[in-house]
Amino acid sequence: MTEATEAFETHRPVITGVAYRMLGRYADAEDVVQDAWLRWSAADRTEIREPRAYLVRITTRLAIDRLRQATARHETYVGPWLPEPVVTDFGGDVPDTADRALLADSVSFAVLVVLESLSPLERAVFVLREAFGFPFAEIATTLERSEAAVRQLAGRARHHVEERRPRYDVDPAQRRALTERFLAAAGGGDLGELLSLLAPDVVVVADAGGKAQAPRRMVEGPEKAGRLLVAIGEGMERLDALFTEVNGGVGVVFSVDGKPDTVVQLEFAGGLVERVHIVRNPEKLAGVAPGRRPTL
Repeated sequence: MTEATEAFETHRPVITGVAYRMLGRYADAEDVVQDAWLRWSAADRTEIREPRAYLVRITTRLAIDRLRQATARHETYVGPWLPEPVVTDFGGDVPDTADRALLADSVSFAVLVVLESLSPLERAVFVLREAFGFPFAEIATTLERSEAAVRQLAGRARHHVEERRPRYDVDPAQRRALTERFLAAAGGGDLGELLSLLAPDVVVVADAGGKAQAPRRMVEGPEKAGRLLVAIGEGMERLDALFTEVNGGVGVVFSVDGKPDTVVQLEFAGGLVERVHIVRNPEKLAGVAPGRRPTL
């Protein structure tokens, strides 16, 4: 491995994490990281004093460009949009529980969906500051803005996210137990048990992008959601189910012959299911394929 390659690989987890949080799609994040590598390999590295800062800077700028190009794509997307799910692995570089919780929260579906409503610059500032703790001065250099402007962007972004981010209060062990009950009820056609698990304001969001069978609108309320989930559960009995950590929380990856077909993740409040995330778009399942453990 060359010195340039070794240096790049050292910082790959950070720049991949930045790109994924900004874009919400792991495939797009990988493309951005590849573009960053091309720029890194062509650069005069004798002039680069801080490789990490340089790589984060070019990755952020590439991600902003891609976000601006993606606006039209989201406007024509078929059905609800959800982030591309990934099996999360924060590795041995994040030993502290609090730091790990912060990183996990920053890739949660709840946060990534809210980030979609921010401008590209607001999103960049929020990710760099809130998820990775970069100083305002460094973010200002990255974005070629004044530090005062960056602080203003950060305040606006933080307020927007805090105002719209759902509050969930169930720990991982409870999530696993409740998710198992939920799947057993849906798969077994037990509508009564399923209804007992659903919050009065439950919402089912299914992202298939028009490429797989799924509702093209959000389904709200326990009665409609319950009937839909029982119907979905009946069709998934033939699939293999694997519990794993998806986007920082308990998730289930359903596969056919080892190929991911559907990802389900639940969000809870007060011990009840408040939101059901279902991803079926085959173009969004690379991050949960067997053997894929993105380091974010």
